[in-house]
Amino acid sequence: MGSLFSRQAAPMMGLDVSSSSVKLVELGQDRAGNLVLERCGIEPLERGWISDGNIEKFDEVVEATRRLISKSGSKARDVAMALPASVVISKKIILPGGLSEREMEVQVESEANQYIPFSLDEVSLDFCVVGPSASSAGDVEVMIAASRKEKVEDRQGLAEAVGLHPVILDVESYASRLAAGRVIGRLPSGGADAVIALFEIGAMTSIMQVLRNEELLYERDQVFGGAQLTQMLVRQYGFTLEEAESKKRAGELPDDYGVTVLQPFVESLAQELERALKFFFTSTPHNRVDYILLAGGTAGLPGLTEAVTRHTSFPCQAINPFDGMEVGRAVREKKMLREAPSYLTACGLAMRRFLR
Repeated sequence: MGSLFSRQAAPMMGLDVSSSSVKLVELGQDRAGNLVLERCGIEPLERGWISDGNIEKFDEVVEATRRLISKSGSKARDVAMALPASVVISKKIILPGGLSEREMEVQVESEANQYIPFSLDEVSLDFCVVGPSASSAGDVEVMIAASRKEKVEDRQGLAEAVGLHPVILDVESYASRLAAGRVIGRLPSGGADAVIALFEIGAMTSIMQVLRNEELLYERDQVFGGAQLTQMLVRQYGFTLEEAESKKRAGELPDDYGVTVLQPFVESLAQELERALKFFFTSTPHNRVDYILLAGGTAGLPGLTEAVTRHTSFPCQAINPFDGMEVGRAVREKKMLREAPSYLTACGLAMRRFLR
């Protein structure tokens, strides 16, 4: 998939394009090799500009991305971007160890034909050796990933239109797991053996991933998200969708908003997360999780983590992917802390700069 698993050490930004905003993160390192948050920023997108991962209003998204890069002050020209997992086919396969790169390419293409319902001429395909196979001595585990070429070209075209050089195209859920893994490693005992439920609450769809020791145990999309809060504002106060979004971002809401709209939404969202967890418990041998982590712009809503803990009985917190990082002078720290859960995927993309 272009350079899905390539590794770059040059200055590079992570750019996360979602249905509601474009998010930018640029990371550096201090002399000791610790990560430094150099820059971050969010630029909102209007409803319909991005739909189901597709860029529907290309020129408008380009202009929004240009504004974001300009405001951030980033001089990096290499960029890591990602596609939604829904448009990527990924599969782990077992191949014999000791193959040359060319021999592995031939084997991967042969295996990919079994899993990809399109002609290989229509897809961008890449692979990465994960490590030795746990079940077959002498063999290796290989991750293959493929997406329709037009999906890849969509992201590549956006990057090039704003003057960036796309060097990595990742999968959003992989990038978010990379950033979450760093946060999990800061939990007691380094998060060893802990079962973590990570919820990324988007505008329209929320993604649940359950992780243990860097292994994905379970993944499921849910049709609920922050846009439901906007719709409640429209119904309660007669705003247009655009007015509701604008007032929500600016915090310019009526005095009774907290009681009339926010509290019912928070309770409803907590119940949705509780139902998602129950589905995980009934679908797997597991019957509990050790931590719940919330990401996305909605994760920081007042009272949400407490409501989730109350409904599920499991400890819950909004995730800060920059936890423990030094913060550069170009970052407005208070604003960053308020928006931190929104940056999970963008942070994971920016971290790809340092993977060798």
